[in-house]
Amino acid sequence: MTPERKTNGSILLSKAKAFSSWLIQIRRHIHTYPETAFEEKETSSYICSILKELDVPYRNNVAKTGIIAEIGNKDSQRVVCVRADMDALPIDERTGLEFSSKRKGFMHACGHDGHVAMLLGCARLLKEKEPENGLVRLLFQPAEEGQGGAKEMVKEGCLENCIFIFGGHIDTHFDVGKIAFQEGIMCAHADRLLIKVHGKGGHAARPHEAADAIVAASNLVVMLQSAINKRINPQFPAIVSIGIVEAGSAPNAIADLAILRGTIRTTNDSVREQVFQIIKDCAKAIDQAFGVSTTAKFPEHYPPVVNSKEATMIANYAAQEIVGTKGVLPYPIPSLGGEDFSYYLEKVPGCFVRLGAKKAGVDAPAHSPNFDFNEDVLPIGSAFFANCALKALDIQVSGHNT
Repeated sequence: MTPERKTNGSILLSKAKAFSSWLIQIRRHIHTYPETAFEEKETSSYICSILKELDVPYRNNVAKTGIIAEIGNKDSQRVVCVRADMDALPIDERTGLEFSSKRKGFMHACGHDGHVAMLLGCARLLKEKEPENGLVRLLFQPAEEGQGGAKEMVKEGCLENCIFIFGGHIDTHFDVGKIAFQEGIMCAHADRLLIKVHGKGGHAARPHEAADAIVAASNLVVMLQSAINKRINPQFPAIVSIGIVEAGSAPNAIADLAILRGTIRTTNDSVREQVFQIIKDCAKAIDQAFGVSTTAKFPEHYPPVVNSKEATMIANYAAQEIVGTKGVLPYPIPSLGGEDFSYYLEKVPGCFVRLGAKKAGVDAPAHSPNFDFNEDVLPIGSAFFANCALKALDIQVSGHNT
C-alpha cells in the first residue's frame, strides 16, 4: 500500500515555517486564556475567527464547544480526519512566561494550545490548494482531560465517511524534529477508581467503640501498592495511583467515611481484569481487619490507543518527508497516560504520534505548573498533519475509492 502520487512534505514544511510567527501568536493567545473541559467557549470563538479568515467552512457548538471544519471536495465520500484537543487544566501556572495564563487556577499545562495552533496551520496549508480527491475534516475537540470529549464528538457524527484519522501530542521527552510512533498500542487503558470505606464514627478518646475509616483507608492504599507489585507479572505495566483522599470533619472525631479516588493504568486486557480483582480482594481484607465496609467502583474508562497498520504506514511516509528518516523514531514502550483519541480508533483506523518539543532549560513534565515546550514544533506539526491527510487521500482503500 503506497500513495498514488508523492506529496512534497519538504515544501509543506517550508511553507509552514514561513508563517511560524502566526502559529506562535495563536498558541500564545490560547495559552493566555485557558479554559477547561466543555468550557472552551472563548477558545472556540477564537478558532472560528481564524477559520473565517482562512475562508474554511466550519460547524461550531459540536459536543458543546467543539468545531468541525472541512477542506476539499465536499461531494466526496472519502474523508480523512485530523484532530486537536482544546482544553486546559485546573492548575495555577508558575512558568513566568510573558504570555502566562491570565486566569488564576487554570493553565495549558499539556500542550493543547500547541495542538490547536498546529491544526490551524494544517488548515492554512491545505487551503492553499484544496484536495480534489477527497475531503479533509479538522476536529477541534473539547474535553480530552478526563471528560471524554472524543466520545461526544463521535456521537455528533464527526467520523461520517472517514477512512483514516490522525492525531498527536507534543512530547518534551523528544527533541524538536523527532516524531515517535509505531503500529499497535501507544497509550494505555486508563480507568478511574472510586473507593468508599464506610466505618463507624466515634470519639477519638474511645477508638474501640468506633471503626476508623481513615486508618482502614490508609492501610488499603499501602496494601494496594504491595499487592499489585507481587501479584502482577512485572513484564506487564500495572499502576494504581490514589490521587485524592477525602475523610474526616473534626480533629477529635473518628471518621465514619473515607473516599479514595485514583486511576488504574494497564496495557493488557487480562492484566486490567486482574487488577480489578486484586482491588476487590484487598477491600475484603480491609473489611475483615478493621470492621469496615468497603466498595470499589471503576466509573470511567479511556480505552487504549492502538495505531492501525495502514495509518501507521501513511504516517511513516508523511513523517519521513517532514523530518527525514532519522527523525522518525520508534515508540516501543506505550505511554501509561490516558488519551481519548482511542474513541476514534475504536471506529476507524488511524495513527497517533508524539511530536518532539523539548525546550532547553525546562525540565517540567506535562501537568506541571512549570510546563512549557519549544514552539519550533508548531510548523513541523502543521506540515506533518497536512502531509498525512494528503497521503491518506491518495491511498486506494477497498470500498472507499472514488
